[in-house]
Amino acid sequence: MVEAAFDVAGLVGYRYRADDFYEVGREKIREYARAVQDFHPAHWSEDAAAELGYRGLIAPTTFISTVAMLANRKLLETVLAGYAVIVQTDQVFEMHRPVLTGDRLVSDVELSSVRRIGGKDLLTITNTFSDRAGEVAQVMHTTVVGLTSEDVAADVSGAIERVIMSGLGTTTVADEPPTGAAEEPRLSPESRTRTPRTAIRLSEVAAGDELPARTVQLTRGDLVNYAGVSGDANPIHWHNGIAALAGLPDVIAHGMLTMGLGAGFVTGWLGDPGAVLRYGVRLSNYTVIEALEAGTVEFTGRVKSVDAEAGTAVVVIIAKSAGRKIFGLATAEVRLA
Repeated sequence: MVEAAFDVAGLVGYRYRADDFYEVGREKIREYARAVQDFHPAHWSEDAAAELGYRGLIAPTTFISTVAMLANRKLLETVLAGYAVIVQTDQVFEMHRPVLTGDRLVSDVELSSVRRIGGKDLLTITNTFSDRAGEVAQVMHTTVVGLTSEDVAADVSGAIERVIMSGLGTTTVADEPPTGAAEEPRLSPESRTRTPRTAIRLSEVAAGDELPARTVQLTRGDLVNYAGVSGDANPIHWHNGIAALAGLPDVIAHGMLTMGLGAGFVTGWLGDPGAVLRYGVRLSNYTVIEALEAGTVEFTGRVKSVDAEAGTAVVVIIAKSAGRKIFGLATAEVRLA
């Protein structure tokens, strides 16, 4: 296992196109919105979405991570199979247009970077999601730390195999095979050209303004639900024994779940979920969820800067759990009406 981790640096640039497209369904959008406690009407009601100018329900900001879970399985089970545990550290979402009900998305997957820091491999996986017209809808960059068997308890890999759900390696065949990866997808400028319909107007915002605070509760049931909806079946999020073998104090919330909560915190203030251009989070700590007591995540934020000419603002998001900052650095670039 250790040798594979050292050799992975030579595979930077390894890429492929997922074998199947992903069709975005209205109920999947609703399931995901519920899992990240995002109750903006445009995720739930076609009429509410139409009032904002969308042809269908709009997916929450971090929804695309569920598509990536499927597309990245080949990379995780082959190229990165030498790691005993993979831990997420950073995430960046680039929105070129909103993802809506009925979209058929194809993912190009690339191992775009490998760095060795403190004796461990820091890897970045880039997913580029394009639609049927060949235009890029969104791009996602995921940075993880690859931990070898030397970094974790001796039996962690075997223990995970004994409790993980069956059938994760099962693949399906597309009804319509995606087009080949020879042609580079074209960038869609829609997110920067569409007129946003935000509740907050550009003329009303100034650097230093604070967003209304929000506190969210998470239970073990929320973690299990998110695992099922997102496809992230890592047992450190629901199995006490595996969490202990991985060196954790208890079961912890998915990093992507807390990011989804943070994104909803921002879009709830905006009033238009499609007005987010970029969302980036560096995870600095975890949210522990005990078996018999709900955990809490407290979100606050402020406007860092405003670009009147571009019609955009940058928001800094602070997330804390049990008094600890769980986001090291989190920002959202947004467009305002």
